[in-house]
Amino acid sequence: MSGALLRIEHLKKEYPGVTPLKDVNVSVNEGDVIAIIGPSGCGKSTLLRQINQMERSTAGKIFFRDEEINAPGCRADLLRQKIGMIFQSFNLFPHLTVIENIMAAPTALLGLSRQEAYDSAKALLAKVGLLQKVFSYPDELSGGQQQRIAIVRALAMKPEILLFDEPTSALDPAMVGEVEAVIRQVAESGATMMIVTHDMMFARRISNRVFYMDEGGVYEEGPPEEIFERPKREKTRQFIHQLKVLTLSIESREFDFIGCHTEIEAFGRKNDAPQDVVQSLLLLFEEIVTQLLLPLLPETPCILWNVEYDPKEERAEVSVRYNGEPFDVMESDNELSLRIVKGCAENIRYETGTGEGEPANCLRFAVWHRAVHD
Repeated sequence: MSGALLRIEHLKKEYPGVTPLKDVNVSVNEGDVIAIIGPSGCGKSTLLRQINQMERSTAGKIFFRDEEINAPGCRADLLRQKIGMIFQSFNLFPHLTVIENIMAAPTALLGLSRQEAYDSAKALLAKVGLLQKVFSYPDELSGGQQQRIAIVRALAMKPEILLFDEPTSALDPAMVGEVEAVIRQVAESGATMMIVTHDMMFARRISNRVFYMDEGGVYEEGPPEEIFERPKREKTRQFIHQLKVLTLSIESREFDFIGCHTEIEAFGRKNDAPQDVVQSLLLLFEEIVTQLLLPLLPETPCILWNVEYDPKEERAEVSVRYNGEPFDVMESDNELSLRIVKGCAENIRYETGTGEGEPANCLRFAVWHRAVHD
């Protein structure tokens, strides 16, 4: 026995031309409230559909209470009685009243009498503030009210885990708070939950664990204070801080200088960077790459120019990795170029050591919008 309520091992899901899940390995314990975050298309919703067996896995195993639920012959209909799913678009039956929507599954699948299902539904509606809507139809409700009913419908089955797929993304901003309040209420009752969301503040407030998904799996996981304040991995940090990234690779002395300049300018325009930041980046690229580095690098240079731009702070953090023997480019004899670099950049520092496959020398510096910095 593993002790985990849910365990996923080497899960893979392929579609024609794309593989959103390449190798997912995680476990979920009873009482966990897990926020699943990450860029669009990284497989967040796909992961929930695999857990609820709405789609067949390409490879890997999913265990629920140590039963392999994606094995051939496993009955998905029985599984879904234990795993509740709340979608973006509510999915209420339009021809049924609120109370009928909630009663349908418990009477048909759990064997509850109509009176038992009715009493249970009314009690749940009272908890979410919608008892007065018992006999209303879905089209008579606001989006926020419909989503609260969808949550109640899932709770009426007394599931062992609840899966939320972007539960507030289809709502008007004014309705988001009422749905989030109900989800927090459910979480405080001790329910086990996995919530796909783009709302970082909500993810941080409600969860005890966060999964950041990227590169076909759970790229980094940890408690919310760690993921949101001290992420350990680069892509997590870029996503959390909403950084815009530009990477240029230079592998020849005859590289396309004009093309690189154009990319930097386009990057600045796309992200509404102040003109002085863009101009500083252009000048720094020219001085560091062409004047300071290329004259000193081996015959076959390798330079990685990486910019992380923070739109909120109007600040660019730049790292320049380069090959060759360890040397600090800021100790060059080219006094004019050094003066220009020091006039445009701040917090200049040299480091050695790198990850696998990257040049060992690294120059880091920051470029600020002068109006903000001053």
